[in-house]
Amino acid sequence: MKVMDCWVSFFGALILKYVILKQKEAHARSPFGFDRRQNHCAPTDLQLGDFQPGSITCATRRCGNPRCHCAKPDDPGHGPHFQITQKVDGKTVTQNLPSPAAVAKAEIEIAEFRKFQTLTGELVNVNRKICRLRPVEQTAQTAQEKKRRRPSNKKLRAK
Repeated sequence: MKVMDCWVSFFGALILKYVILKQKEAHARSPFGFDRRQNHCAPTDLQLGDFQPGSITCATRRCGNPRCHCAKPDDPGHGPHFQITQKVDGKTVTQNLPSPAAVAKAEIEIAEFRKFQTLTGELVNVNRKICRLRPVEQTAQTAQEKKRRRPSNKKLRAK
């Protein structure tokens, strides 16, 4: 449940960021029309199905029994056996996919995750450009900031 809560809070933060940016767009436009491009990148309907990261692998194996058909030289072995491999808490975790239906379900979930990555990546790239182009608001320096010494321009003598 902990991982699910993390994804829900991340996805909620993403939606909140999108809403805030839409409100800012109504008040001020950034240079070069990046706000207009953002409308095309940011999802208008966040209709994503179940998703998970990972990759699907297929393996054939030999059981090691000398009387089995897989022991013959030209036999492909037992399988194919499908697995999904993921990183969970920094460790690689592999889960067997027992049926073709499970493989199809995992493929759809991985495709949805790739779609999610694309959407968030585009949103981050456009927001990065907007942040670089927005002017910095100048504030008056405090007395402490004014007192800061500048580094010396003197060069150190070589020994």
